[in-house]
Amino acid sequence: MTETQRAHGGAAQGLTGPPLSKTEYVLQRLREDIASGVVVPGTSLRQSEIATRYGVSATPVREALRLLEAGGSISYAPHRGATVRELSPERVRDVYLLRAEIEALATAVACERMTDEQFARIEAVHEEIRGYRGGDGEELAVLNRRLHFTIYHAGSELIASHASSLWSLFPPRVTIWADPEAAEALAADHDGIIAALRAREPVLAQQRARDHVLHAAALREHL
Repeated sequence: MTETQRAHGGAAQGLTGPPLSKTEYVLQRLREDIASGVVVPGTSLRQSEIATRYGVSATPVREALRLLEAGGSISYAPHRGATVRELSPERVRDVYLLRAEIEALATAVACERMTDEQFARIEAVHEEIRGYRGGDGEELAVLNRRLHFTIYHAGSELIASHASSLWSLFPPRVTIWADPEAAEALAADHDGIIAALRAREPVLAQQRARDHVLHAAALREHL
């Protein structure tokens, strides 16, 4: 397994595809670190430190930061350089609206394209969430992300990458999954999505995925 595959969990999800360029590699690593809370809003992103952390030169780091700025994940300020952006309530709502449409599409495409083996992996992650008894909201949030992207990658790597860029805007410092009632409600949404995928009904899967993301948005507003 290559360093890139280890970094992205490619082998775990059974992903295949051409090797990432250095810029794409840095971009995905940064998105994952932001989405997982390793890099939190307000953190300064120093090119030299990132290059050392990921084992690359400054050039792909600079290009990746430029792409993150264009996507709204980071901003530049005098004397501070690049920092991870804080999101306003309005921007949070807008990101969820985008997520709802993109992830609904990703789910529908997965429903049409996934193999039986890929669906078995999707079910396995879902069952892991349903059987989890640790009470750790952050760990459940990690499993939730794994489920979503196991679905999306089963359909389209391109659409999955767009979904990932939106997830990277939400460092889960406060995760919905830490609330037992919210966690149960979201897991119940997953039940419906999995059932639609199992029945190979893309329109239903698409609608349930959209409703799930909007449900998560409503729950987040009450945290």
